[in-house]
Amino acid sequence: MEKKGVLVPMLLAMVAALFYMWFLTSKEAALTKSLESGEVLVARVDIPERIPIKEEMLEKTAMPRKFMQQDAFEVKTPSDIKMLNNLVTRVRIPKGNQITQSALISLSPEAGLSVKVPPGYRGAIIPVESELKQLVKPGDRVDVLVTFDALMADNRKEKVTATILQNVLVIAVGTNLGQGMTAKQVKEKTDRDDRTAAFSEKAMLSLALNPNEAQYLALSMKQGDISVVVRGLGDVEMHPMEMASFRKLFK
Repeated sequence: MEKKGVLVPMLLAMVAALFYMWFLTSKEAALTKSLESGEVLVARVDIPERIPIKEEMLEKTAMPRKFMQQDAFEVKTPSDIKMLNNLVTRVRIPKGNQITQSALISLSPEAGLSVKVPPGYRGAIIPVESELKQLVKPGDRVDVLVTFDALMADNRKEKVTATILQNVLVIAVGTNLGQGMTAKQVKEKTDRDDRTAAFSEKAMLSLALNPNEAQYLALSMKQGDISVVVRGLGDVEMHPMEMASFRKLFK
């Protein structure tokens, strides 16, 4: 009976000691983890709102994990910085701030067309045949033609076609801004666009034009029928173009 009375307190003491050791070990592990360092991406310069991220805007910095924001972009391999390609700032990110997932959105209609318009240019949207949407991609170069009734010297009207714009950059096709997407996302987007296109005979092409070109495009859309022809990759040459007419063709 006396042994039993001694054994119980000993067992309780052992359990208490084991619990205390576990407590100390877990606290030590948590402290060690909090003191561990990692590399995160921070803004090298002030990054305005709704700006596509470029690598030169970012830099890596080491800091204890306890100071990392929950959704910060951690850099574990040199290629991790590529994860930010095709992302746009949702809000302004001051210099030195961590780059977080919540501060960025994908390059999509939510970001708006303006994020793709080069400095000094304008984003012009024109309707094209829906079949062309499947073949033209953001980044392609096109020429724009207008067909209209011209008044000739003898007061006779003649239908002619003139090339009014050459080597124009396509910045978007429909809602496709050139964002990087997985195969699943591409299929979902294509299905969604096809459902939308079922109610429209035309697709939308967004072009980057200088202000003068934008004026002539707007005028041409009111005066005649617009056509778009696609250039080959790398073809950026521009040449004087004579207006085309059937009279010249069969002369």
